[in-house]
Amino acid sequence: MNNIRVTVEGPIGRIALARPEKKNAIDRTTADELAEALFALSEAPVRVVAIEGDGADFCAGADLAALEEMLDAPRERHLDDAKALAHVFHTIRRMEKPVVALVRGRAFAGGAGLATACDIVLAHEEARFAYPEITIGFVPAMVMTMLRRAVGEKQAFDLVGTGRILSAGEAKEMGLVSRVFAAREFDQLSQSVLNHLAQAEPSAMAITKTLFYKLDTLGFLDGISAGIVANADARATPAFRAGVEKFTKGRRDRP
Repeated sequence: MNNIRVTVEGPIGRIALARPEKKNAIDRTTADELAEALFALSEAPVRVVAIEGDGADFCAGADLAALEEMLDAPRERHLDDAKALAHVFHTIRRMEKPVVALVRGRAFAGGAGLATACDIVLAHEEARFAYPEITIGFVPAMVMTMLRRAVGEKQAFDLVGTGRILSAGEAKEMGLVSRVFAAREFDQLSQSVLNHLAQAEPSAMAITKTLFYKLDTLGFLDGISAGIVANADARATPAFRAGVEKFTKGRRDRP
């Protein structure tokens, strides 16, 4: 791969955007490689996937130089290019393993979208988030589907309508960020979160994540019904049996 780097550290798979000279901007090649890496790690014996950026920034958004070269391209080529990034977002959602964004520096435009697509966002205290596409006559089109769910429609429209920049703390208050870590602790604490996620039983995590996003498409009663099925499925796993027996044995062994 040319624009990303994939490493495996025991149960943790890492994908690094490796274009620091471009502030890790996403072009078609990067989008395709991201999707390929996510698919490979979904099949690999890892339990959690982290996405991060080389250099000072997570991702500054789309590669505008690459988009400039496409300005006069046929509409079908633009559709195909947009589908490549949409495929990344879709792949993250349908993976059964948690995907965690580790955000340092700027996460702007498509970079903010990539972070928003992840299940958990861990932000360095100096990270910044923005959806500034409108300032160049563009639209954060695919991202809005996820952004509305994350922060609600009034906050979401404020962000996409103004393109304003959020601090890590503001992003956390809105619901875009899961946790904010101080600079001196970011590496240690983000690793601790990854390790904690990696300790979860894969079957339980898979059922949890699948149901979590399935609920997007369901009404209340249908959601409860889907939960009944997921509950029964979880009870049938060896992990659940072992967990219950370990817990009850521990209680019996107490004085």
